[in-house]
Amino acid sequence: MATVRIDQKRRALVRAVPDTYTDALSRYFGTGPTSIENARLTHSKYVEILESNGVEVAILPSDNNHPDCIFVEDQAIVIDGHVLLPVAGHESRRGEQPPIAEFLANSLEGHQIYSMHSPAMMDGGDILRLGDLFFVGRSTRTNDKGIQELKELLDRLGHELRVIDIPSHALHLTSIASAPSDNLILVPEGYISLEAFGDLPNGCELLVMPEKEVYGCNTIGLENNKVIIAAGYPVVKSKLEERGFETITLDMSEIRAADGSLTCCSIFY
Repeated sequence: MATVRIDQKRRALVRAVPDTYTDALSRYFGTGPTSIENARLTHSKYVEILESNGVEVAILPSDNNHPDCIFVEDQAIVIDGHVLLPVAGHESRRGEQPPIAEFLANSLEGHQIYSMHSPAMMDGGDILRLGDLFFVGRSTRTNDKGIQELKELLDRLGHELRVIDIPSHALHLTSIASAPSDNLILVPEGYISLEAFGDLPNGCELLVMPEKEVYGCNTIGLENNKVIIAAGYPVVKSKLEERGFETITLDMSEIRAADGSLTCCSIFY
């Protein structure tokens, strides 16, 4: 989940890997998952990393009717405690939301919960936050009507929203970019022009990575200058460490096989 500031990453919601995970969608960078056992091992390590860094993690049970249910990020957008429940961009995933919505409603009592309505659609993976500035990807999973509903919420909360067009061969904005801190965005060559981000606030910058390490541009920034990164992307690792980050690596190969990345697997709330 890329819609909270670093200092708001105290609690996270994840969902267990279903028995049907090998049927998960894989139409972009994934080759199709083959090992439920390895996926569950990765997921367990993912939870362990979050907990060892002070994040309280809640785990929802899996739903075998929804092979992609591990990727909770797409089902709810949490902004300063308020929740937007989007209409998922892929029809097969629209039944994943109810238990996530129920959990967040109970956990965030007193905050507003908004529901998006079709034909608007949006995946949470298309939203990226840099401090108090938000970016949304216009993609195959997020349309203009969905973007308008997000903008209306952000306007009420006093946040700016900028729209970035995502190339058709990429899944989400956060599939190809992330903010490991509140003043830095990782972005790969060849996917998004730097000008698309516009002028950034003072002290913020874009850090460009080689196109071949695009998957490694999806990271999870944590407090104390720590950042979780996928294993196997040496330039991402070295460039972050040069800037004083402590990197924590995780083998994401079985998650990547289902078009999933680090941020896909959690909702910070």
